[in-house]
Amino acid sequence: MNPNRTLVIATRNKGKTAEIRDLLKDFPVEIKNLDDFGPIPEVVEDGETFDENAYKKASFTARILGYPALSDDSGLVVEALDGAPGVHSARWAGPDASDAQRCEKLMKVLEDQTNRAAAFECVISIAVPEGPALTYEDRCEGIIARAPAGENGFGYDPVFFFPPLKKTFAQLTMAEKSRVSHRGKALQQVQNEFEKVLKWIDRHMPSPQAAGCQSLSCEG
Repeated sequence: MNPNRTLVIATRNKGKTAEIRDLLKDFPVEIKNLDDFGPIPEVVEDGETFDENAYKKASFTARILGYPALSDDSGLVVEALDGAPGVHSARWAGPDASDAQRCEKLMKVLEDQTNRAAAFECVISIAVPEGPALTYEDRCEGIIARAPAGENGFGYDPVFFFPPLKKTFAQLTMAEKSRVSHRGKALQQVQNEFEKVLKWIDRHMPSPQAAGCQSLSCEG
């Protein structure tokens, strides 16, 4: 399989890789993740937007490994907190905080707030080694619950209440969440346009260098 038909997911998360592999199973592409390669440096996610971080991870991975790469960056934006925790969602309660501690901090900060509007946002970047990238983004509107509920999901899912289904994200099945979540909808966009994505990759990947003359005219 030539390099244009391999796509590296810039993660070591097996669940995320399996989800994307399933979405793209009908297309002529081999999905790999970082565990399929030797150790590579960690990317510092110091961008000020989800777009910057997603592109940084995808572009870095593509340059290091020589394959097209896909990465996503996502987080929770809370209206009453002027968009926080935003790009700092994973580290907002401290670098070693658990999911429960993140939810607990959010509950405490919003304790006296009546405006509990929030949204999860996701940006997906697909990059090639020489720099260009495709971007897909989506969001899911909800409200911050007064107390955690549910055992599924991760991160802020137990306190993110989704009104159309009258459940928190942590109360949804994986299939339900994939249909309505920010990341699920962004990935659906990628799936819907993946034929175009493959053509774009073909146009922007470096051409392989010929190893010696291959034509009959070179035979003496």
